[in-house]
Amino acid sequence: MRRVNMAYLLLVLFFGSLAVVTVTDPAGAAAAKNGTAVVANGKSVKVDYTLTVDGKVVDSSKGRQPLEFKAGSHQMIPGFEKAVMGMKVGEKKSFKVKPEDGYGPVNPKAFRDVPKAQLPKDITPKAGMTLFAQGKDGQKIPVKIKEVKKDVVVMDFNHPLAGKTLNFDVQVMEIK
Repeated sequence: MRRVNMAYLLLVLFFGSLAVVTVTDPAGAAAAKNGTAVVANGKSVKVDYTLTVDGKVVDSSKGRQPLEFKAGSHQMIPGFEKAVMGMKVGEKKSFKVKPEDGYGPVNPKAFRDVPKAQLPKDITPKAGMTLFAQGKDGQKIPVKIKEVKKDVVVMDFNHPLAGKTLNFDVQVMEIK
């Protein structure tokens, strides 16, 4: 008789614990509102951020709306997206993104000689000056003058942050 009672008791304890899990599990839905939802693929995420490069603030959402993106959709550079995965609402994090996971290394093939005659007539080109070229889709692309020669200027078509280590301070504001 003791074996039957013990088995019965174990079954009651086992199924009783399942009932507790089932009953408490709906609180998981409320947990998303309490900041326990995490950044994961497919989630819409809003973050406040500050980006510094070489000790200087390059970009920040301070004074503006938080940055919104869909996690896992490649809207953000790979290193940023990887670093925020698993973060919760309200969580703050500082992290570095190496060039390989950011805007890539500086590509020597992105330097081009452009005849001075093709530049706007109202400028005097100088090394370090940034001009804006127009992309195929009409988007403005920053282009930096690397060197000025007699009849040409050497233009750098790399992204302005190529080859740079990016330092982010991020706080997750919302996850949907």
